[in-house]
Amino acid sequence: MESFLDVFNAAMEYCKREISPTIFNAWFVHIKPVGIDGEEIVLSVDSEVSYNVVHQPTFYSIIKKAFASVMGFEMKVRIDCEYPAENHQNNEAKKAQPAADNQGEYEYTFATYIVGSSNKFAHAASMAVAAKPAGSYNPLFIHGNSGLGKTHLMYAIVNEISEKYPDLNICYIKGEDFTNELIEAIGNDTRSEFRNKYRKADVLLVDDIQFIGGRESTQEEFFHTFNSLYEAKKQIVLASDRPPKEIRTLEDRLRTRFESGLIADIQPPDFETRIAIVRRKAELLGFDIPDDVAEYIASRLKTNIRQLEGVVKKLMAFRSLTGTAPSITIAQKTIRDILSDSQPVPITVEKIILEVSRNFNVSQDDIRSQKRVATVSVARQTAMYVIREITQMSMSSIGEEFSNRDHSTVVYAIQEVERKMEIDPSYRELIKDIIRNINGN
Repeated sequence: MESFLDVFNAAMEYCKREISPTIFNAWFVHIKPVGIDGEEIVLSVDSEVSYNVVHQPTFYSIIKKAFASVMGFEMKVRIDCEYPAENHQNNEAKKAQPAADNQGEYEYTFATYIVGSSNKFAHAASMAVAAKPAGSYNPLFIHGNSGLGKTHLMYAIVNEISEKYPDLNICYIKGEDFTNELIEAIGNDTRSEFRNKYRKADVLLVDDIQFIGGRESTQEEFFHTFNSLYEAKKQIVLASDRPPKEIRTLEDRLRTRFESGLIADIQPPDFETRIAIVRRKAELLGFDIPDDVAEYIASRLKTNIRQLEGVVKKLMAFRSLTGTAPSITIAQKTIRDILSDSQPVPITVEKIILEVSRNFNVSQDDIRSQKRVATVSVARQTAMYVIREITQMSMSSIGEEFSNRDHSTVVYAIQEVERKMEIDPSYRELIKDIIRNINGN
């Protein structure tokens, strides 16, 4: 790269690949290169509307990754606003517009969503919410297993509302990110800014809401955010991998509020819908797929829409590289590759300790330490139990992770957890939720 301008242009090309053309042309074209100030990349935008959009966590993360990809190392990124006083009335407008499919092939809209018997109720409810926010269904709670299209529906709601009601302030976030932002706000003493961000939303969408379960401060904050928006007649849309009643570590006051609106589930698609998904994906990618190949793929992949789409993308790539038309033989190999690629990443001890620390509000360092404070000890015993349950590591190996404790200490910890689970249903449900969140089910 000869200049910062070259770096900037390459980073913007990276961003183009990560988001839809509509979003890029609406917001990212307003980003201008300024320069490098010490350890910071400095950019600017020409309005507060653009400023709010590009600082939305999803987009800001893409921008940071873009520069890291181009430069080969991470740097801080600062995005300034050239006219910070402009149009105060619209300062919070369009705060969150979701990115499109990771490959940038098509946007998550209602037009690209394949409707079948397994999802038509959730689809109809989502369309009703998009047509008239805070009308009939508030809150709307969508649940279903991973890979069945919950996030697609939420993004479709955002895109539809953005088009019909461009002045509405839309905020989309994942439950895990909500927790992380709150932790950062507490640490930086910026809770009032955090609250303003979410309580001024006209439409709030929270994906993977199950991840706030078991986190006392997060649930407290979200409870008041929910009430504030609901009382102001603002639309709330939530998505989870399970219905509210099965999020065992969710406070009752939140569970009842989640259940007070409309609950819509999404089930795995039937055979005909799976074929339609395969054909539609191929059509959107601009190539034909033979009927027998589409039917073969649909007969082999039954529970995950992402896998269906992944196979079609790989078939297209194979055709582009070799000129070979899709066939059942090629589909067989592609399906094997997809299933292999989709195997879960081995769960690490660090991931388990992190999840336990969040649920017990105890630091990871304390869990690994020799501290004997009651709350730390319970969290440590819980972590040992969960590590053994998930990884099947030896007692000695687990002990090494906790300041080289001997195996008898680990045995005692596991026995204590099992005893508490027998006598305390709420603790037993907490353990189940921790394991479920770690496994990503």
